[in-house]
Amino acid sequence: MNFTALDWVILLAVYLAMACGVLFLRPYMRGVADFLAAGRTAGRYMISVSQGVAALGAISVVGFLEQNYVAGFAFTWWGMSTAIVVLLITVTGFVIYRFRETRCLTLAEFFERRYSRRFRIFMGLLAFLSGIVNFGIFPAVGARFFIHYIGLPESLQLGPVAASTYPTVMALLLLTSLFFVFSGGQVAVIITDFVQGIFVNLVFLAIVLFLLSTVSWDQIFTALGTAPADASLVNPFRTSQVRDFNFWYFLIGTIGVVYVVMSWQGTQGYNASAESAHEAKMGAVLSNWRGMPQTLFLLIVPIVAYTVLHHADFSAESAAVSARIAAAESETIANQLRVPAVLTLLLPTGLLGAFAAVMLTAFISTHDTYLHSWGSIFVQDVVMPLRKEPFSPEAHMRALRISIVGVAVFIFLFSLLFRQSQYIFLFFAITGAIFAGGSGAVLIGGLYWKRGTTAAAWSAMITGSTIAVGGIVVHQLIDDFPINGQVFWGIAMAASTLVYVGVSLIGRRATFDLEDLLARGAEAGDPEPSRTGQPPTRGWRALGLGPNASRADRTIYLVTYVWIVGWTLVFAIGTAWNLTHDVPDADWERFWKFYVALQVFVTVVVIIWFTAGGLRDVKRMLARLAVARRDSSDDGWVER
Repeated sequence: MNFTALDWVILLAVYLAMACGVLFLRPYMRGVADFLAAGRTAGRYMISVSQGVAALGAISVVGFLEQNYVAGFAFTWWGMSTAIVVLLITVTGFVIYRFRETRCLTLAEFFERRYSRRFRIFMGLLAFLSGIVNFGIFPAVGARFFIHYIGLPESLQLGPVAASTYPTVMALLLLTSLFFVFSGGQVAVIITDFVQGIFVNLVFLAIVLFLLSTVSWDQIFTALGTAPADASLVNPFRTSQVRDFNFWYFLIGTIGVVYVVMSWQGTQGYNASAESAHEAKMGAVLSNWRGMPQTLFLLIVPIVAYTVLHHADFSAESAAVSARIAAAESETIANQLRVPAVLTLLLPTGLLGAFAAVMLTAFISTHDTYLHSWGSIFVQDVVMPLRKEPFSPEAHMRALRISIVGVAVFIFLFSLLFRQSQYIFLFFAITGAIFAGGSGAVLIGGLYWKRGTTAAAWSAMITGSTIAVGGIVVHQLIDDFPINGQVFWGIAMAASTLVYVGVSLIGRRATFDLEDLLARGAEAGDPEPSRTGQPPTRGWRALGLGPNASRADRTIYLVTYVWIVGWTLVFAIGTAWNLTHDVPDADWERFWKFYVALQVFVTVVVIIWFTAGGLRDVKRMLARLAVARRDSSDDGWVER
C-alpha cells in the first residue's frame, strides 16, 4: 500500500468535511426549483468555480494526464487560438444569455417551447441516453485510479466476506455521490462543488511547485527531446506523426467549442442556477480565468511523468512504474494508470494524500452533478411531457430521486461490463456526439433564427445521432479503426448543420416569435431589457457589456480582453514566424519556461480572486434561500 497514516487522515478528513457541509445545507432545499436550479440564486464566481470542477472530475483529470503525456507542450500552443473563440463566446453571452432569458429549467424544455412537445420528449430521451452512456465509464476510471494510486489489494475483507475491490470501491463512491444529491439537490451540489473547486486549485498549485522543484528543466527538455522528430513534444510545428491528439483533433475541438455551447447537459443544473442572465454571462466570462490552476497542473504533471519514464536519471522509478502497470488488462487501461503511478513515486507523504483527496472531491463533484443532471432530464423532459397534468411537489421530488438512483445503477453495471478501446477523450467525443452532434444546430438555430423549423430540428438530430451511434458500433467491432471518435463528432456536426439549414429553407416559409420566447424585460430584476430597436452599441457596450454593467464588470472585461488578445497575438506572430523560419527546439524550450512561470504567477492571483468572490456569493445565496418564497408551479411544466 502506498499510503501512510497521514495520507489516510487527510483523505478521510476531506471526506467528512464534505459530508458535514451537505448536511448543513440540507434545510435550504425546500422546493422543486431549489432541487433543480438552486432556486436561481447563484452568483458569478460560484457558478464559474463550481461548474469548472464539476466538468473536470476524476475521469477528466485522468483523461488530460493521458492526453498531455502523448502531446506534451505542443498541444498547448494550438490551444492558444481557441482562447479568442472562447472569449468571443463568453463576452457576447452567445447562447448563454438568451437561454437564461427563456427561464427554462432544462434544454429540452426550451425545445418544447421552440419546436414541439414530441421533439422535447425525443431530445430529452436522446440527451438522457447519450449522457448515461457517456457517463458509463466514469465510475470505472475513478475506481481504478484509487485502487492503483492508494495500492489497494484485489479483494477487501468485509467481516466474514471477501469482496472484490473494484466493484466495492465503485459502489462506495457512487453511494457517496447519491448522498450529496439526495440531501440538498442543486443547492448542495453547487455550494459543495465550489468549496471543492477551491481546494482542488490549492492542491494543484502545491503539486506543480513541488514537481518543478524536484525535476529540473534540463532533465525535462532532455527527456522530451527523445520523442521522434515528427512527433515533437516541444515544437508544435513538428507533430505530423502524432496520432489522435494532433492538429485535426484540435481543429474539430475548436469548432465544437462554438457548436456545443450549453448543448451538453451533463451540467445542466448550472445553466439555470444563475440569479439573472447577467450573472450567467459574467460567470461565463470568468471561465476564461477559473481553469488556470487546472490547466497548469494538467500540463506539468504528465510532462514530468514523461521525464521520469524517459530520462536516465530516473531509471529505477521508470522500472517500478512499468512493473506496476504491467498487470493492466489492456493497453488502454495502462495508458490511464501510467501518470498516476509516477505520482505515487514522486509525491511525499501528505501531498500524496492531498492529491487523493483532490481526486475524491473531483469524483464526487462530477458524479453528483451528472447524477443530478441525467436523472432530472429523464423526469423533466421524458416523463413530464407524457403526463396530462403536472406532478404534485412531493411526487415530483420522489420521481427525481428514483430516476437518479436508476442512473447510478446503470453506470455501475456499464462500468463493470463495457470494454474500453479508445482514449478517454475520444470515447467522450463519440458518445457525446449522439446528442451533441446535432444539438448545436437546433439550439443555436432555435435561439437566433426565426426560420428554423421543427422538421429541420428532427432531421438534424437524427442525422447527428445516427453518425455517432455508427461510430460507437464500428469501434466495438474493429480495433484501431482509422477514424477516431473526434473525427466522427466533426462529421456529425457538419452534416447536422447542413441538414438543419437545408430543411428549414426548403420547408414551409414561416417565422417564429423569438421575442416572446425570450420574455425580454418580463423577468423582474433582469438587468438587461430587450435590445429590440436600440441604436448600435458604442463604447463599453461594443465589447459585449450590458447597459448597467458595474465598474467591476468593466474591469473584468478589460483585463480578460487584454490577456486573451495578447496570447492570440503571440500565437499569430509565432505561427507566422515558424512557417517562414526554421525555429530550433532551444528557442521553444525558452518560450515554454517563460510560459509556465507566468502561468504560475497568474494562478496564484486567480485562486485568491475567485476564493474571495465565491465566498461572497455563498453568503448572498444562503441569505436569499433563507427568505425566498417558493412557487410550487415553477417546476418546468409547459401549459398546453
